[in-house]
Amino acid sequence: QVQLEESGGGLVQAGGSLRLSCAASGRTFSSDGMAWFRQAPGKEREFVAAISRSIISRYYADSVKGRFTISRDNAENTLYLQMNSLKPEDTAVYYCAAGGRSTKSAEYEYWGQGTQVTVSS
Repeated sequence: QVQLEESGGGLVQAGGSLRLSCAASGRTFSSDGMAWFRQAPGKEREFVAAISRSIISRYYADSVKGRFTISRDNAENTLYLQMNSLKPEDTAVYYCAAGGRSTKSAEYEYWGQGTQVTVSS
């Protein structure tokens, strides 16, 4: 059974940092793209960042570019999201996704349950 488990969310003040992790089990994703998405209350799920299987290509939403860094450890089958200079508008449930190659959520086959990130002003 394939599982993606996010961790690292929490409450942080504006300007602070958090590092999210996504541990995959049940299969290896070293040949697949992986990504982070987020969903704020009352809003649709939106793309945050994606990384290719080779780690060479990384993509970011304009709203997080320069503040967030996506990375992965294929040996550990784990995806990361380093979030710096957090803003209240970054508050959302953050989801890990795997098995896709784009910025579109519909193209990802596997999803985690999400981890809450709350940024206070």
